[in-house]
Amino acid sequence: MNYLILLPILIPVIGALIIFLIPNKLLQAKEGAKRPYIKIHSLFAVWMLLSAAASVYVLVSGIASKPVEFFTLLDNIPVMLCADKLGIIFAWVSTIAFVCAGAFSFRYMKGEKNYYGFFLMTYGVLQGLDFAGNLVTMYLFFEMVTLMSFPLVMQTKTKESIMAALKYIFYSLAGAYMGLFAIYFLYQNTITLTFTPGGCLDMEKVQTHPTLIFVAVMAAIIGFGVKAGMFPMHAWLPTAHPVAPAPASGVLSGVIVKAGVLALIRVIYYIVGPDFLRGTWVQTVWIILALITVFMGSLLAYREKVLKKRLAYSTVSQISYILLGLAVFEPTALTGSLLHVVFHAFIKTALFLCAGAFIHETGKERVDELTGIGKKMPITTMCFTVASLGLIGIPPTGGFISKWYLATGALSADIGAFGYLIPAILLASALLTAGYLLPITIKGFFPGADFDYTNNPKKEASAWMWMPILILTALSFIGGVFPDLFADFILWIQALVF
Repeated sequence: MNYLILLPILIPVIGALIIFLIPNKLLQAKEGAKRPYIKIHSLFAVWMLLSAAASVYVLVSGIASKPVEFFTLLDNIPVMLCADKLGIIFAWVSTIAFVCAGAFSFRYMKGEKNYYGFFLMTYGVLQGLDFAGNLVTMYLFFEMVTLMSFPLVMQTKTKESIMAALKYIFYSLAGAYMGLFAIYFLYQNTITLTFTPGGCLDMEKVQTHPTLIFVAVMAAIIGFGVKAGMFPMHAWLPTAHPVAPAPASGVLSGVIVKAGVLALIRVIYYIVGPDFLRGTWVQTVWIILALITVFMGSLLAYREKVLKKRLAYSTVSQISYILLGLAVFEPTALTGSLLHVVFHAFIKTALFLCAGAFIHETGKERVDELTGIGKKMPITTMCFTVASLGLIGIPPTGGFISKWYLATGALSADIGAFGYLIPAILLASALLTAGYLLPITIKGFFPGADFDYTNNPKKEASAWMWMPILILTALSFIGGVFPDLFADFILWIQALVF
């Protein structure tokens, strides 16, 4: 029965292969016919719903709560899956984001066969990453997420998109190799590679060469931090995300970058253990890199004029909020990080889908071209506004709750001056976030007396577009009003690792 944990992985992969194998002639209408024999977007919808249903079944039933081994690599390294509490959080988030972005794709990417296939494939391997039961299985799926998602970046096949996709895969593979370097040394110095809350280092071995373990852990932080867009390996993200189709950008920024976050949580909190790193130079360097990324990403977003690229720089900053909470090694800060994983996924996916709706209906990509967009597309712009408030951290949105935990956790931690510097940087970043998001709303709803209403009639996006945006926006807001829906579950994880 536990083998049913394969369903959320296999069903989207099988659906993707079927889509890839369908002959193109079946997707084209015959002469005199109004419709093609097969509607590719309808087929995609069926497989996306089947994939989501399989994931929900596994998550709700609890049938995969025990580790399942499939085969072994070498002599004693099993490839295994297990739906633990942490994996369940990431799996729920990825499922909701992919379903909403997939629904948005029906109209935005209508007829794009390769896009639908790789979208499903990416969702499937991401579920595998969420359910990985040990470090090696996690690494295998981590690599597959990169390989399956990079075609989404180069979907348009322009020179810009191809170069961005190559940059994405080169950075990601370089980071993954650093992670593999760390896994090799951790394998030699742990009791088991199976995820154990609190860590599983063999302290007798570690005491003979602790510096080597610190170097390996730092390599993992930088390597897996590449996927999360952490300085100094962040440059791929603002290049790749803006050129991808909007729904792909939404899941890239909202969910796929969290693969790096999940990998770091697994390494630090489930293999090494926070107590081993607390007070070391590794913790100090990690906090410094995360602080630089938070402020730098917000500042670059503030200066950027292209909306999708502005949102991409924003992702660089916001993901490092999560990394900061992880680096503090304090229970409340960890709670804030995991809450921000959830809320940022909903918020950023919604914002990228809003940007896609603006582009689809108006063809305008620059911020200064969106004057009056609230008059033309009121529902989409209102959702953009609410999601923006969540990203800034204005109560009662979910973003406020997660950032409150992050700030109070930093103040409670024994990290010296960083305890005061972290809340200050978070506040400065929030002000910059308000500075690069709220003017879009203000000029969108209040364009001024010079705005030409005659040549800008109201034309809202299709319901296939604004409904997924509305759902994601509502979830980010509900999370702030009823934070216990998420916090109680996360506090249970917190109690395990500390």
